[in-house]
Amino acid sequence: MTVTDPSTTTPSSGTTARVVSVHASGVHGFSKPAVDEVVLIEGVGVAGDAHAGVTVQHRSRVAADPSQPNLRQVHLIHAELFDRFAAAGHDVAPGDLGENVTTRGIDLLGLPVGTRLTIGEAVVTVTGLRNPCQQINDFRPGLLKQVLRRRDDGEVERLAGVMGIVSRGGTVRPGDVVDVALPTSPHLPLTRV
Repeated sequence: MTVTDPSTTTPSSGTTARVVSVHASGVHGFSKPAVDEVVLIEGVGVAGDAHAGVTVQHRSRVAADPSQPNLRQVHLIHAELFDRFAAAGHDVAPGDLGENVTTRGIDLLGLPVGTRLTIGEAVVTVTGLRNPCQQINDFRPGLLKQVLRRRDDGEVERLAGVMGIVSRGGTVRPGDVVDVALPTSPHLPLTRV
């Protein structure tokens, strides 16, 4: 992974971040099956995915206001979360939580708003955190406590991945490198979108 902060242009060192798997589904369901590749469409999302669109496509958001811009075009989860689930006794695989892209080697939750992720041919701009809901417990009882918890300072911590918009279209496949470009300072922490 190469992380570049335009305000300092200092790359960070570490392991290379990569795509573990990609997922898409044309129907509104909780999980998404793995596919060989996904095509990201600029300003829309994952081609053929139920959540692709210029305006919101998540059913709860459509019910509230269907004209809202879709800041949740692409859902990314770090594979390290699945490792943590396994250690806690939960059998959860990539795609089970409905993400489009599963990564390894990048702290997605620690990125600021506006971070640009170059993934394969595409660029995804991070907009915020996924807000986990009761559907996670419906999928696996007790799993919601693993992705939504209260920190010692009282703040709610959301661990179910990040959401983004497609800033440049292209194909994304397992094994693709993820390069990170941080926005200029000041960096704003991710909040739920």
